[in-house]
Amino acid sequence: MRRPASVLLVSLLAGCQFAPPHERPKSPTAPRYPQAYNSDAGGVAPASIGWRDFLLDPRLQVLIESALERNRDLQVAVERIEEARGQFRVQDADRYPSLGLNADASRGRFPTGASGALGTSAGTGAGAGGAQGSSAAAGGAGVIERYSLGIGITAFELDFWGRVRNLSEAARAQYLATVEAQRAFRLSLIADVSATYLAVREADERIALAEATVRSRRDGLRIAQVRFDAGITSALDFNQAQALLTQAETELAALRLTRAQQLNFLTQLIGGEPPAPLPDANALARQTNPVTLAAGLPSELLLVRPDILAAEEQLRAARANIGVARAAFFPQVSLTGSAGYASTELNNLIGSDNRTWSIGPSISLPLFDFGRNRGNLTVAEARENIAIAEYERAIEVAFREVADALAGRRYLAEQVAAQQENVATLRRIAELAQERYAEGVVNYLEVLDAERNRFDAEQALIQVQRAQVQNLIELYVALGGGTASTANETAAR
Repeated sequence: MRRPASVLLVSLLAGCQFAPPHERPKSPTAPRYPQAYNSDAGGVAPASIGWRDFLLDPRLQVLIESALERNRDLQVAVERIEEARGQFRVQDADRYPSLGLNADASRGRFPTGASGALGTSAGTGAGAGGAQGSSAAAGGAGVIERYSLGIGITAFELDFWGRVRNLSEAARAQYLATVEAQRAFRLSLIADVSATYLAVREADERIALAEATVRSRRDGLRIAQVRFDAGITSALDFNQAQALLTQAETELAALRLTRAQQLNFLTQLIGGEPPAPLPDANALARQTNPVTLAAGLPSELLLVRPDILAAEEQLRAARANIGVARAAFFPQVSLTGSAGYASTELNNLIGSDNRTWSIGPSISLPLFDFGRNRGNLTVAEARENIAIAEYERAIEVAFREVADALAGRRYLAEQVAAQQENVATLRRIAELAQERYAEGVVNYLEVLDAERNRFDAEQALIQVQRAQVQNLIELYVALGGGTASTANETAAR
């Protein structure tokens, strides 16, 4: 009866789990996004759309691909995964016995009395078995020879309290958190490259508008010069025309500076100069993808957002470390054993008469540690609470990003439509002002105001068009899109 009882006791102890069970904390956000601007009936889930299928600009696709291959920060994130994978393998290996092969051969000359004592000591202390011999007569000096060969298990911990198992679980969770962190950075990189590229496209279109305006105003200044020289207009009209040109030239220089800075940042993001030749770029008006994105429910973000998944894995690791800290209050049982052969003659080393073995468990029980284990447990529990707060914060950030992008999808579309109508109106006003000035009905100040308003409105239209496209990309990324390059790759996952 004793043997089955012992086996049952060991099995029960091996099943001890001191780590808290993993449960997702309750979501701190509302169960639905604000309905005031969330109308996506019939839309497509962003997680099912690859970034190549959503971002249709061929030049942007090349730049993103270059960034995913050459960005230094992304390369660091990938190597972090390899580092965490290696650490997990190291930690997980402690769950299994480590076998080692050892062989030993020695020869030495000692006084007979010392050699006997030494031989006895060596024979009893050898891990795989030891042997001794003397080629000298009693009372003289002896030559000692020892040969041994064996395999051994060194200090294998019997994981009764789950300490090693929880250490392995914590390392595994850290590894998975690193994988998700790399995916989150990948999405962030796609969003950053897209935003910077759109800023460059905006600058290109605004520069083209400013250059056309500068040419037009130079013609206007030339005409004003002729009219002033002929005495038809005053110096005030001429100076106002010159100020109108200077305004456009100043704006053009500022736009060229902005474009140069954005290009430098884009070069850094993609890891160097872009590959040449680049395909043609789409205009801002053609950047918008016609696909309607479905926001779904906030709870779906828990399964598709890599930053939330990474925070959850960090929480798993923190809870596993609580199990490690609790197991430290209980005895730590280790097992050391060896088996092999030992002889004083090398040619007779392998034989049944020379077999040796040894086995020895050891138990370590903390008695007085002056609060060290209690302090470690307090630290582990505090880190669990921190991980819970960080997990909830990740959910809140994701909810806000989606809600902001949904609001932008609705109101930026309205803003674009209103700005387009405003531009059309101001163009008509500028044309009428030019006609009335040519007829002598109004002074040049009215033309000046009309031209300034039209120029500012046209610049603002380009800006809001860029903001609309960037907002749609932000919505796509916020909803977990972009983890795959194509829809086929998404389906394969």
